[in-house]
Amino acid sequence: MKNKILVSLLLIAGGGLLTSCKEFLDYQPQGTLSADNIKSADNADALVTAAYASLGNGEMIGPIASMWVYGSVRSDDAYKGGGGVSDLEDINFYEQHNLTQPQQGGGFYHPYTWENYYKAISRANVALRSINDLTDAAFPLKKTRQAELRFLRGHAHFMLKMLFKFVPYIDETLTNEQILTKSNREFTNDQLWDKIATDFQFAVDNLPVSQSQVGRANKLSASAYLAKLRLYQAYEQDDNNKVTTINKDKLQQVVTLTQAVISSGKYSLQPDFAENFLPEYDNGVESVFAVQYSINDGTTVGRLNFEDGLNYPHGAPQYGCCGFHQPSQNLANAFGTDANGLPKFDTFNDAVIDFKTATVDPRVDHTIGIDGHPYKYNAASPFSSSWVRDPGVYGNFQAMKSQQLATSSSYKKQGPFMGVSKNIDIIRYADVLLFQAEAYIELGQQALALPLINQIRARAAVSTGRTKKADGTAASNYLIKPYTAANWTQAYARKALQFERRLEFATESPRFFDLVRWGIAAETLNAYITKEKTRRSHLSGAKFTAARDEYLPIPQREINFTKGLYKQNVGF
Repeated sequence: MKNKILVSLLLIAGGGLLTSCKEFLDYQPQGTLSADNIKSADNADALVTAAYASLGNGEMIGPIASMWVYGSVRSDDAYKGGGGVSDLEDINFYEQHNLTQPQQGGGFYHPYTWENYYKAISRANVALRSINDLTDAAFPLKKTRQAELRFLRGHAHFMLKMLFKFVPYIDETLTNEQILTKSNREFTNDQLWDKIATDFQFAVDNLPVSQSQVGRANKLSASAYLAKLRLYQAYEQDDNNKVTTINKDKLQQVVTLTQAVISSGKYSLQPDFAENFLPEYDNGVESVFAVQYSINDGTTVGRLNFEDGLNYPHGAPQYGCCGFHQPSQNLANAFGTDANGLPKFDTFNDAVIDFKTATVDPRVDHTIGIDGHPYKYNAASPFSSSWVRDPGVYGNFQAMKSQQLATSSSYKKQGPFMGVSKNIDIIRYADVLLFQAEAYIELGQQALALPLINQIRARAAVSTGRTKKADGTAASNYLIKPYTAANWTQAYARKALQFERRLEFATESPRFFDLVRWGIAAETLNAYITKEKTRRSHLSGAKFTAARDEYLPIPQREINFTKGLYKQNVGF
């Protein structure tokens, strides 16, 4: 049983779906505790726990912890999957790009995601108002808990900004009436990044390096998150979402912040890549910050992640639902390696990879369910193409990272859907290494990035023990080697970094947001669609439009409720 933070209090902040901007921006956690009746340190601490709980309070139709819909399916990593294009058609709209609209199918997905993040922000603000009124003598942990709450609020605002670009910034100082006057265009793009950054900086300045309870934010996780924000901010965008310049000062901040994490010695790569995707290694040395889940904790079903519950092999008898989130042929091809054990940057997608003959990066068998290869490290039950729900539309692969075996102690089936208590990592140590490598490359110091990227590749090279077949042979022909200093130019290093992020985090969902940050989303995704639609006819009408599809539209119901105070994103 994992050591989760104050599990018995996690259900303090329940609550149903809300229908208006005012309601969710002024969201009051349901239960016996509120800002009005907090008079003790213990009760204030319980509200902090409720704020942590909100990180896992997304839904299948309004996810906030897993970004597979918004970051994986919208990229070149994965297809929607499921039972054809009309099955959860909202996700198909995102995959097609040109079908995405401000209000879709009753407001599922991005309107609910918007709502659920603002619920999380409201919980943090409720707790902050309560704690701010307590004295240090009455609540010795006051400054630490304030910093945790601002970290959580920073996370929610960051995710909203990454998804929607322009969003209203809401803090605990605002009254209900003032909240209703806050426009999503109060700040420029850069100003909004800076506003969110103040929460993470407060956390860096006021959190301890270590916390006694697993799952709480600390100084280093705040440093890593602030580094992530500054990296995103460094790629400055104009009003049409075009990257116009890369801010060197911000990149240097990324280097400084990541170095604090790296030099601390608190974090490292898990010895085996697989360990990032198995529940028994939750909160391990690679997990810098994660959404915490639990099972058998005294509640009815536990605090389970159901956001990925649609993504199990539909035809596998142990699951029976629902076959979503299928890796693309493009992604499968990207794992191929050349005779030197390196990625084929420019030619990887020329032909469909043959896993019987091609040499590949070992991470492919941790990421993609392939016919005849062990499924989720279970050699006794290899993946079968017969498990795929609609191969005629979406091909024969299945995502694996967020899934668990039905025999896992973390797994529970509720009706047709699956939930697991496996954490969702928001930032892994591998992220921190690659954040720093990226900053060095864009600063023209690419030689310093080489050993950082090679650390990731070295770990991948030895992560083959769990992927063997029942007879002890390797599932694929693994060949992966480190990059060398020869010809390690800035342009080559940039390609290597971008490819490494894709392979390391494939189907974990940062791919789309990386492409937008780098300013190459339109060219990359339209090239992907042009080729992929010759393999998958459901993409025949897909098109990514620059100055539109980099961000989700502001939900139309929020614009309607605010009588036009919220302004729609460009292109919608």
